Amino acid sequence: MKYTQTTLDKIERVLDEAEYIVRYERGNFQSGYCILEQKKVVVLNKFLQLEGRINTLVDIIPQLKITPEDLTPEVRKIYEEVLSMHHSVE
Repeated sequence: MKYTQTTLDKIERVLDEAEYIVRYERGNFQSGYCILEQKKVVVLNKFLQLEGRINTLVDIIPQLKITPEDLTPEVRKIYEEVLSMHHSVE
């Protein structure tokens, strides 16, 4: 997966279709992000560069309660690609 704005947009679509809100804000994030699971909000450090945003979302998505069947086929493919990227890193 390339580190481009298009890639980031695709990954954000997975969260959007899973009804998560992605926000970029300042804050004291030890890991560069915070997940508010009850509100389905993911907050990333707004100072992360493009590559950091992509890598962080790839780390976050497997932790979220996302039902692949609720995603459109196109976005489900992106979701599966993100999951495979995450497994290959571990």
